[in-house]
Amino acid sequence: MTTTSYDPYAALRLPQFRLFLTGRLCFTLALQIQAVIVSWQIFEITKNPLSLGLIGLAEAIPSITVALYAGYVADSTSRKKIITAVLTMLLVCSASLLFLTLDLSPESLHNKVIPIYAIIFISGAARGFLGPAIFSFMPQLIHDKSLYANAISWNSALWQGASVAGPALGGLIYAYFGISASYATDAVLTLTSLTVFLLIHSVPLPEIPQKQSILKSLKEGIKFVFSNQIILSAISLDLFAVLFGGAVALLPVFAAEILKTGPEGLGLLRAAPAVGSALMILFMTYNPIHKGAGKKMLFCVAGFGVCMILFGISTNFYFSLLILALSGAFDGISVIIRSTLIQLYTPENMKGRVSSVNNIFIGSSNEIGSFESGVAAKLMGVVTSVVFGGAMTLGVVGFTAWKADKLRRLNL
Repeated sequence: MTTTSYDPYAALRLPQFRLFLTGRLCFTLALQIQAVIVSWQIFEITKNPLSLGLIGLAEAIPSITVALYAGYVADSTSRKKIITAVLTMLLVCSASLLFLTLDLSPESLHNKVIPIYAIIFISGAARGFLGPAIFSFMPQLIHDKSLYANAISWNSALWQGASVAGPALGGLIYAYFGISASYATDAVLTLTSLTVFLLIHSVPLPEIPQKQSILKSLKEGIKFVFSNQIILSAISLDLFAVLFGGAVALLPVFAAEILKTGPEGLGLLRAAPAVGSALMILFMTYNPIHKGAGKKMLFCVAGFGVCMILFGISTNFYFSLLILALSGAFDGISVIIRSTLIQLYTPENMKGRVSSVNNIFIGSSNEIGSFESGVAAKLMGVVTSVVFGGAMTLGVVGFTAWKADKLRRLNL
């Protein structure tokens, strides 16, 4: 009997996919640097944890508002054109944030808060179009469905790697070279990403069975998601886990007031979950999960909730780093399983619309979770709000395990 050996580098052997990864690396680094600098800048000006939650809300509202239409656009317009148009808009936003740092006099600082929120609002709308386009463009560069899991693993590992380097790099540049240098780095990386995506060959859209109105097309995508228990339960699980269990928005408060560290420490804290996730995803690239994928996903989301509880009560910087890294490792497994099953269970000509629904559940849950964390911290206190969120995550896992029998039995 002969067996076919597993090639962990199969997707990387495709030149167009390598360009895709390079472009995504650059704009992910840019977004991570921007996120850590904006959050630190806003907290330095306001000294109010609720203002950190408002950053997430300013990004989530436009992203959710355009999400369904963005999915329709991704299924009816060149996905490469969408990506390059969005990157152009994000470049303008980065340049605008850089412009606002030209005058940092004390009397001008409070006048910058509203413009910063406005720029984040615009970038949130742009990113609402980016998610479905990126999600549906990647498989067009792969062609062979048997390589999807491998491509997703490399894509996720690279994204997490950028999430490790981005916050740390942003914190270090801010600490040693100043805020203007940080935003300039953000702009240069965004420009590089735009250039790389322009080099990728255009790919024809998948054939659409019949021309539909926008409304009917959107209804079809929503109906598909809500009629598929596996996809619906997977993205719902992540939605509520991130909504209640995310403490990232409050990291500036932990860094400044509980763990007593500066912007360098904040960068490391923001990078820690991505370190754990990147290492776990890299491990999974060589050791993919097939059997018991659903049960393992449930276990990992529960582990994420426990980590949030432990982080909330920690007063030791190094223990907090370790716990955040472990939370990232659990999250990394969940991300790979969820992304793979959505790619496998979704028809090619519906991936933009399904991705848009997924983005409403998952992509914006980070920003809505940031707002929830800010409000909860204001009402309960920072530590109590994080512990409460972790406990709620465990409750969501228990409910999902009880109701979603197909997810429990899922194998990939």
